[in-house]
Amino acid sequence: MNEPPRKSLSELLGIELPIVQAPMAGVQGSALAIAVSNAGGLGSLPCAMLSMEGLRKELESLRSGTTRPYNVNFFCHAPPQPSEAREAAWRRVLAPYYREFGVDENSIPSGPGRAPFTGEAADVVEPFRPAVMSFHFGLPAPELLARVKGWGTKVFSSATTVEEARWLEAHGVDAVIAQGVEAGGHRGMFLTDDVATQIGTFALLPQVVSAVRVPVIAAGGIADARGVRAALALGAAGVQVGTAYLLCPEATTSAMHRAALRSDRSRVTALTNVFTGRPSRGIVNRMVREVGPLSTAAPEFPLATAGVAPLRAAAEAKGSGDFSPLWSGQNATGCREIPAAQLTRELGQAAGK
Repeated sequence: MNEPPRKSLSELLGIELPIVQAPMAGVQGSALAIAVSNAGGLGSLPCAMLSMEGLRKELESLRSGTTRPYNVNFFCHAPPQPSEAREAAWRRVLAPYYREFGVDENSIPSGPGRAPFTGEAADVVEPFRPAVMSFHFGLPAPELLARVKGWGTKVFSSATTVEEARWLEAHGVDAVIAQGVEAGGHRGMFLTDDVATQIGTFALLPQVVSAVRVPVIAAGGIADARGVRAALALGAAGVQVGTAYLLCPEATTSAMHRAALRSDRSRVTALTNVFTGRPSRGIVNRMVREVGPLSTAAPEFPLATAGVAPLRAAAEAKGSGDFSPLWSGQNATGCREIPAAQLTRELGQAAGK
């Protein structure tokens, strides 16, 4: 018996364009999400680095800025138990840089840097009932997931392997984001920590489309209408685009990060864990070259962040991005200093919209 055809992203959400703006913590707030949603795509708000009050303010901004569907994104990692021995080992690796920048090791506070989705966060989000909530690193606890779905909110999550896609479908997602290894920022890996399992978008996408019945959103390396067209031809219900938005005026990308994206440096990216403790793709800089790209000394995600933070601050104060996470996918050719609405519409042209 033939199964019913899966819905397009436009049919699932009632949006005009099958374009999802990737949530990018640290380089955007609600302004970018509002611009994309108002242009007919699905704008996304990254929430892992927001306080509860900051989250409420950004959601209020979204509600006042658009009547269109938008996505609220959270991480759902299990917070690790801090290890004094591992933290000390990490500080020893970073000690030469502390001396170089005159950083007092004893003054460095510890802290997670990024928080998972919790009941407290759900309390803040519930009055807004977003059209979509997306998750990275799997899904939240069953009771939290049921609560979100009870609002009528659609649930998306990232899969980096076919096995993860099947797991997500079995646990109730409404769409799977097939995240190819080209994608910038954190890998969504949650059933494996083996980077050898990570494959390219256009290898992963058709395999995931064949493996699940829910809509599949392609992510990673898609920077223009040609990439959108290719993903749709391989069965994607829509695409998720992040890096191409980083030079838009609505993004909060730093001047140093923008300069790196405009330069030939953007052609060389790597998966690295030295900034947060989890593999993430960014432009290669001094920190990545000298400490990583993948360091066994880095504490578990997100505890590596605290040790690097003062080096980042000290280097940036001198105009250097050598110790900053310059997140970028492998294809930065779509980065242009144009309004996010214009970029969204241009990407959507591939779908005949």
